[in-house]
Amino acid sequence: MRLGAMLGLLAFLFCPLSEAGQSPDLLVKETTDRVLSELTANREALQADVNQLYKMVDEIVLTHFDFNRMSKLVLGKHWKNASAAQREQFEQEFKSLLVRTYATALFEYTGQEIVYKPFHHKDGSDRATVKTEIVPSDGPRIPLDYALRKESDNKWRVYDVRIDGISLVTNYRTSYGRIIESEGIDTLIVSMSEKRKALMEQ
Repeated sequence: MRLGAMLGLLAFLFCPLSEAGQSPDLLVKETTDRVLSELTANREALQADVNQLYKMVDEIVLTHFDFNRMSKLVLGKHWKNASAAQREQFEQEFKSLLVRTYATALFEYTGQEIVYKPFHHKDGSDRATVKTEIVPSDGPRIPLDYALRKESDNKWRVYDVRIDGISLVTNYRTSYGRIIESEGIDTLIVSMSEKRKALMEQ
C-alpha cells in the first residue's frame, strides 16, 4: 500500500467529526482541509515528539472509524470462531497498528492536492461512498474512496477505504486469513503486537 495514497485517510483520522447529520462528502472535505492545514503549521513539533501525534489519534480515532465493524469484516469467518477475549485483543491491536502506521505515513504529506469527485447518495440509505483522488507531483492520480455507514447516533463512520481500487479490509482479510489458517489467531495477534511495538521504536 503506497503511503502517499493514505493522505486523505490520514486527514480524516486526525480531525474531529463534524456535527451529526452532515453529508459524508462535506464531512470528508472539511476535515481533510482543516487537518492538513494544521499539519503544515505544526509539522516540526509533531516530528520532534511523535507521541503527541499518537496521543491525539488515540483520543479521537474511535469516533471517526468503526473499528469493531472493520475488525469483523477483516476477520471474516474467523470472527465467529474467535473467543470474546481474542476479538477484543484483535480489535485493539488492529486499531493501534493502523493508527501508528498512518501517523508515520502522515509525514509523507508535502502539499499534494486532493480532488473531491462528484458525490452521489441515495436518499434514505445508511451507506455512502466518498470518492477522492490524490494528485502527486509526478505520476498518475491515485483514487482514494471512503466507504461510510450511518450509525444509530446519526453519525457517519468509515468502515473501509479503497486505495487504487484495493479495499483496505479485503487486503488485511486476505493476509491475516492466511496466518490464522496456518498458525492460529493467537499467533496473528502476537505478530500484530510486535509490529506495533517496532513502529513505536522508530
